Amino acid sequence: MNRKIIIALVACMGLTQCHTLRSDCEALREREAAIAQEEKGEYFIGRRYYIPLCRFWGYLRKPGQSWREAKLVMMDESLTHTPDRGPEEPLPDATFGKDQNVEYVICGEYTGRQAYDPSTDQVLPMFRATSYTVRNREPGFLFVPSEEYSENFVSLRPVIMPKPEVCERELSKP
Repeated sequence: MNRKIIIALVACMGLTQCHTLRSDCEALREREAAIAQEEKGEYFIGRRYYIPLCRFWGYLRKPGQSWREAKLVMMDESLTHTPDRGPEEPLPDATFGKDQNVEYVICGEYTGRQAYDPSTDQVLPMFRATSYTVRNREPGFLFVPSEEYSENFVSLRPVIMPKPEVCERELSKP
């Protein structure tokens, strides 16, 4: 009896994972098509990615470039503060990080320097922004629709996206 239940559970898990992969790939294909239509220019698309006590700002990509190629960056605020700059926790009126997952159009440039984020033990590129404009306050998923955001560690990385050839294979199945 227990063996039948285990086999049934494993089969259900397999079907769910296939369905998730297929739906993730369908959503990625739609989004990649929309990204391909973005107006080229000297700006970046940024997605705020906030984890308490971490010093990185979020992910940046060039217009027309997949989120697969986005870079997690530290912001150099020497020219302008990040949009959510304000008191940080544990202060009662903390505002820092309230723009989690907001998408911005950002002008500026990479400085060529790198900075260390001790909370995540990463060395990240520095980006000096000159302006931020909100593009979308609710842009949806960052890398895949099935992603799970955690405030405890860097859970969202481009590597969680299925490779294009995996999606191609999955979407070509009947």
